[in-house]
Amino acid sequence: MKKGLLLSVVASTMIFAGGDIAPVEPAAPASADFWGQIGFAYQAQDFDAPGLKLSDKANNNFSATAVLGVEKELAYGFGFGVELAGWSDFGLDIAANPRVSSVDPTSAEISQAYLTYTFGNTAIKAGRQALPAAVSPWAWSDRTAGVLDNTFEGVVVANTDLSDTTLVAAWIANVTNDGQTLHIGNGKINGLYMLTAVNKSLANTTLTVAGYYVPKFFGPDAAWSVWGTAETSFDSIKAGLQLVYVDGDITGYNETFAVAAKVGSTWGDFDATLIAAYINDGDYTMNLGGTSAFWSDNEEAGDVYGVSQWAILAKAGYKLPYGKVYGSLGYWDFSDSIAHPKDKAWGARLGYKFSVAGVNAKVEYRYRDESYNNGPDQKRQRVRVEAYYKF
Repeated sequence: MKKGLLLSVVASTMIFAGGDIAPVEPAAPASADFWGQIGFAYQAQDFDAPGLKLSDKANNNFSATAVLGVEKELAYGFGFGVELAGWSDFGLDIAANPRVSSVDPTSAEISQAYLTYTFGNTAIKAGRQALPAAVSPWAWSDRTAGVLDNTFEGVVVANTDLSDTTLVAAWIANVTNDGQTLHIGNGKINGLYMLTAVNKSLANTTLTVAGYYVPKFFGPDAAWSVWGTAETSFDSIKAGLQLVYVDGDITGYNETFAVAAKVGSTWGDFDATLIAAYINDGDYTMNLGGTSAFWSDNEEAGDVYGVSQWAILAKAGYKLPYGKVYGSLGYWDFSDSIAHPKDKAWGARLGYKFSVAGVNAKVEYRYRDESYNNGPDQKRQRVRVEAYYKF
């Protein structure tokens, strides 16, 4: 199967959320049955709220990680896939918390374990697996320090029989994080249904529509969501538009809708992108089990719902002989709310990512400043260092 039809679809589909979301699989040749990486990730933080400084190990994170995966076709279209992940702090006295999404400083897990079956232009994966943001923007898998934060237990089917179109259907029974079933509110994500269509019939254009239904989103109450994305390029310009709608049966909850647009270009070794977004004051979350694939709903602003917000984000990068310098500057404005007292926020990032002797590394500085309607401002600084050898 060579990593399967579904991952081939993901590899050829542009990810809408800024283009810098890490793929759910560590990099590997397209023809490889094996993938993996070894490395480490360290984060030091300075945070006003608890009064912690960069030198305070109680606020810092470190994990050395190893990930190894295999997907193999056996016979008659059947196959399997397994991914193992392990991490440790090796007893180093530099951080009190693991960098991976776990409470254990040293542990291991079976992050993926699934069966596969292919026939014609259809591929099926059943079991614990990652969901890529390119086809599942409301519930998808991300990695921290190379280890999957969330995995989804269920069945995913991809088909390419229609011209220039890929259909992806999924039924998810459970979402796991650190080996535990993930909860949303008072109810489990149990029986999530998804149907996504990705179409490339228009020149230099990708259209994606993803629909979801969760029968027990919050206790016995259902919820549903529709995500529509259009991306296109002409000459050196790249542009995109995304529309989102989330609603459900929860008494007293109002629907959430959002819109985001982006435009960017490249001039030689320099690239820049401008993003603008708006989310209304609906009560439904913009993500299920992970950072949302929606631009303005990210780490700088947090997953804020029940309060309207708008955002503008500028990103830029410059290629160097061994890597790239990149940065971003974002501003978020929130309407007044007693339940969500956040007023405004702005954040900046500056980093350098590079590759030397097969090792991919990154050094990044992040700053965030939040103001509140009834309380003091809160500032946070973070320094991140990561290095991995991928195979």
